[in-house]
Parts: sequence; C-alpha cells; structure tokens
Amino acid sequence: MRLTVIGSAAGGGFPQWNCNYRLSRGARNGEANFRARTQSSLAASANGRDWVLFNASPDIRQQIAVTPELQPRADGPLRSTPIRAVILTNADVDHIAGLLSLREREPFAIYATGRVLDVLESNSIFNVLDREIVERRELPLGESTDILDAQGNRVGITVETFAVPGKVALFLEDKSKASEGFGTMTGDTIGLRIASGDGATTAFYIPGCAGIDAPLRERLSAAECLFFDGTVYTDDEMIAAGVGTKTGARMGHMYISGEGGSLAALADLGIRKRIYVHINNTNPILDAASPEHAAVVAAGWKIAFDGMEVRL
Repeated sequence: MRLTVIGSAAGGGFPQWNCNYRLSRGARNGEANFRARTQSSLAASANGRDWVLFNASPDIRQQIAVTPELQPRADGPLRSTPIRAVILTNADVDHIAGLLSLREREPFAIYATGRVLDVLESNSIFNVLDREIVERRELPLGESTDILDAQGNRVGITVETFAVPGKVALFLEDKSKASEGFGTMTGDTIGLRIASGDGATTAFYIPGCAGIDAPLRERLSAAECLFFDGTVYTDDEMIAAGVGTKTGARMGHMYISGEGGSLAALADLGIRKRIYVHINNTNPILDAASPEHAAVVAAGWKIAFDGMEVRL
C-alpha cells in the first residue's frame, strides 16, 4: 500500500496568506529551514492505479498538479481521474472545501459519517457535485467498509472508523452550548484504520484529535504506521505567538509536548512509524533548526511534508 501526504499543514496552509508570524515569514522568504506546506490531505492506493483521498482540502487543485499519480493518464480519455473516492474525517472547511474543485462531472464516491454527510446536505453549494455522478455513502462508526468506486468496483482499500475526541466544525459551533463542546456529537470527528484489501498492511490516520484515552491507546498499540494530529506543540502557542486567542484544546486539537502531550502519550505503544500531520503555522516543529523539531525527531517521529510517501 502506498500512502502519500499531499497536504501536511493545518487550515490556512504554511505560510498562511495573512500571517506574518516569524515561521510564516521565514517560509515566505524562502529560508532554508522551512518548507511550504498545503492544507491537510492524504492519498492511498493498494495498486498504484486507483487512489483514495482522505479529506479534500481547498488546495486540492495544486496538490493534484504536483502529484502525477493523481492526474489523468497520458494515454487515457480526454477527461478522467484516478481518484476513486474521497473519505472525510470531519466537516472542517480545510477538509471539505476541496470537494467544490472536483465538480467537473467525474465519477467518484464520497464517504463520511452521517453527521458529516448532513453538513454537505444542508449546504446547497455542494450540489455542484451531481449526485447521479458523485454518490454520497455513509461510513458507519465502529465498522470496516470496503471502499468502492462510483461504479461499485472494489479499489483495494478498506477503512475502519472509530470516534475520537474532537470538536464540531467551527462554522457549526453553537455558542449557547459552550459548556457541552459547542454542540459536538459523536461522528463529528473520526479516526481511520486504513488497510489494503487483503489486510496485509495497515495505517492509522487521525489528523484531528483532542485527547488520547485508554481505548485509543489500546487500538494504536503496535500499529504499523500512524499519521497523527500535530496541530500545535504547546496548548497556548497561538496565544503566546500573538496571532490568536484560542488554545489547541479549544480548537479540538491536543498538543505535542509535555506530560499531557501526544509525544508522551504515544511513546510506549510500539508504533513502528509515527508521523505528525495537520501542522499549524505557529508550530515550531515547522522550523527544521528549532529545538522542538529536534525533540520530535529524537523521540522517533517524522514531521510530514507535502509529497512525503510511505510504502507498507
């Protein structure tokens, strides 16, 4: 199974269009210790021909343009795509807006929880994806689903869904329910176990997660590969940087460092490959010369970048 990180940054990308914090400024100036990154998305294939995207970022056109495997074959018809399905892990703008760029009447399937499908249903702009061409299919929580293309053919990828601590998408928050997670419900944020059709290779994809509880630790124990939420290094880093007022927890993301961070929580689980994705533009691990970057690498983690490929 081939897994390609086509977008490794959190919402806004890196550098973010309006951000003049030192990290974005360094990336914008082309400093050697920074890589520009587009917004969060992963592509997977079990055969090198049929591809499944995990989340559709606003940068999807650019991501396809630099990823030959996701482009029409040179010997193919005048219009075609190797993208057979898009699987959504939540309804965040940076995970669903890219669907609008896939509106040119190419058949593929959208998979998501009922909660996320309801978001698409309630926003008529997504009707630009003709339902007779792009079918919407529900992913039941706690079950494995064999991913099929628009014609119902197996693509060689199976996903198992499970709920993770998270938060309802920002534009859906109910401020009158602040003490109840702003209206967050089960199915708003999920993790995925991605497997090749024969089950020989597996990887976990969890780009958004507010905490690691005992069931999640047990699930991830001895995993072959994990792509995990690397949004912020410290919970208050956006506040400390002077660019925002929210903590990581308020945004539905746990932090990396310290006793309560993901670095410590996942340290003793025997996970073979550990990769941070969905990295916010304030996270110092984006600076390859920083002590935070060095600490993450020393702990056995890799920091995702656009175009990073993992073969299992």
